[in-house]
Amino acid sequence: MRHTIHILLTLFALTLFGAPLRAQLRFDPAAWDFGTIEEEAGRVSHRFTGRNETDKPLVILDVVTSCGCTAPEFSRRPVLPGEETEITVTFDPRDRPGSFEKQLHVYSTARERIATLTVRGQVAPRPRSLAERYPVDAGGGLRLSHTLCAFSYLHRGETLQSVVGIVNDSPRPIRLALRPETPSGALQARCPGLLAPGEEATIDLAYRLPAGSTLYGTLREQLRPIVDQTPSAVAVTAHAIAVDAAPGPHEKCPEAEISENFVKFGVVKQSGRPVRRTLTLRNRGRAPLVVRAVEHDERVAASCTPGATIAPGGTLPIEVAFDPRSSDFGPASAHLTLVTNDPARPMRRIRVTAIVEQ
Repeated sequence: MRHTIHILLTLFALTLFGAPLRAQLRFDPAAWDFGTIEEEAGRVSHRFTGRNETDKPLVILDVVTSCGCTAPEFSRRPVLPGEETEITVTFDPRDRPGSFEKQLHVYSTARERIATLTVRGQVAPRPRSLAERYPVDAGGGLRLSHTLCAFSYLHRGETLQSVVGIVNDSPRPIRLALRPETPSGALQARCPGLLAPGEEATIDLAYRLPAGSTLYGTLREQLRPIVDQTPSAVAVTAHAIAVDAAPGPHEKCPEAEISENFVKFGVVKQSGRPVRRTLTLRNRGRAPLVVRAVEHDERVAASCTPGATIAPGGTLPIEVAFDPRSSDFGPASAHLTLVTNDPARPMRRIRVTAIVEQ
């Protein structure tokens, strides 16, 4: 008897949760592949035909799409049992190159999902104009593809490279040079000295950190294009984070853990003294943890200094101070950045906030 009850309960559960629900409005097919479509050709449409498989009239209340690029057209006329209705789905490929798959959920007036439709395909991108491929106007006929190159972690003995696309959009040749601003000494930049009308080229950037370098932490440079001896109003910015060399496969490593990533000082008086909070930096690894760089702006100070070392299993208290006298009234937000020799996560950023009142 117990065995029979168990079987009945199992069948009941499968009926509720495991068995597929019978579609109330059956579309055959319920999916459509547009194949490859040209972006510049514009919108494409497909008409789905569905049959009411129930014994009562159905009214489509809404068709909900997963993307604004997909638009449905349908009738709210009641669909009698056995009758058919149509839903036309239009896809707009503008600015959506590559493959796509979009779902549309059909809901009845009973607020039940009665069907799901799918459209998919591949969008062949339209040719981009020169201004679209090089959106930054640097002046003097020079256009750039972008102005920011983020290199992330730069390990000792490693070279990281990137390029910025450039083009001469003027009817005359232009002479080009780069003027380094705030150089770290770790970045090399090259560009052609002369660009013919319509000529495309690149500014080649390479960060390299020798094995014996003493640079640690954030490296940030600005390179200002000089077009026909006239400095551009825009600059190319590159930044990286200088860290230790990657460890060997069997090398013991430190592991940094910070007690707080978010320090809230709450309401402070602008005329008051700096407020302080103590954090704890812990080494959970198997090798000494060394603080390589400590970075912050003038509103924040920290008791930790580069070179501080924590033995495996040890801790280091770090007093964080916020000076409201160097901040404007209202919400204030700053960051304290620690760079260590933890190979898994060399940089830790701690956010410091306060509300400065008079």
